[in-house]
Amino acid sequence: MLNSGNAPATNATQTKERLYAQLAVSLGRTSRAISQTADLCEQLQVDLHAMRVFAGLDAAKFMTVAAQLNPEPEEEDKSVDVDPKNEKEQKS
Repeated sequence: MLNSGNAPATNATQTKERLYAQLAVSLGRTSRAISQTADLCEQLQVDLHAMRVFAGLDAAKFMTVAAQLNPEPEEEDKSVDVDPKNEKEQKS
């Protein structure tokens, strides 16, 4: 009778140990996946920063080219600003 009492406990112990081993493997996989996700998030931050820098540089290039290709509106604005000043100076 003692053996029959020990048999279920042994089976329960083996089952428990097997389940703990499966849990340990699963937690190890989860830990690796979380670590990989953290690495990917860090790389994403680096990539986003680089994109901001390059977008800023490209915007500066476009603004420079636009200013060189379209200088007339700026000159017209200056000439309008200069005319009222000349009128005031002439009146003084």
